[in-house]
Amino acid sequence: MNKIGDVIQAMIEYYSGDIKRINHFLKVYGFAKVIGEAEGIECNIQELLEVAALVHDIGIKISEEKYNSSSGYYQQIEGPEIAKDMLQRLGYEKEFIERVCYLIAHHHTYHNIDGIDSQILVEADFIVNIYEDNMESKEIKTVEQKIFKTKSGISILHNCYYK
Repeated sequence: MNKIGDVIQAMIEYYSGDIKRINHFLKVYGFAKVIGEAEGIECNIQELLEVAALVHDIGIKISEEKYNSSSGYYQQIEGPEIAKDMLQRLGYEKEFIERVCYLIAHHHTYHNIDGIDSQILVEADFIVNIYEDNMESKEIKTVEQKIFKTKSGISILHNCYYK
């Protein structure tokens, strides 16, 4: 059995010395976990979601080195291969890894969200990015209208930014 703690430790080691990135993936993980549980998703999808939330930005490090950019476009290109290697070392199965890599490769592509795991990952990432990017209330409302679909994600968004 794989443990989320193993993924967290591997990601902390991968981003050693970069507390900003470590804090980001831990916050996204926390929100994704809560939204997934509140939405009552299946246990296997919940595990996949939690792992994907932890590694969703794994491509930033190499994107900054190769392209001098942390752009979502480059993250989606570079992230899957790094995540695949890490998750294989941690003993995850091929199909599980393939879906996590798909989510990494599409977590900044909002027009084709294709599953509850993808929807929740995007919502959790936005909840964190709204704060980290210091978005204005008008931008938050637009994001909510265009992106958010889950009852739990909308509730968390409102509790974080509208009260």
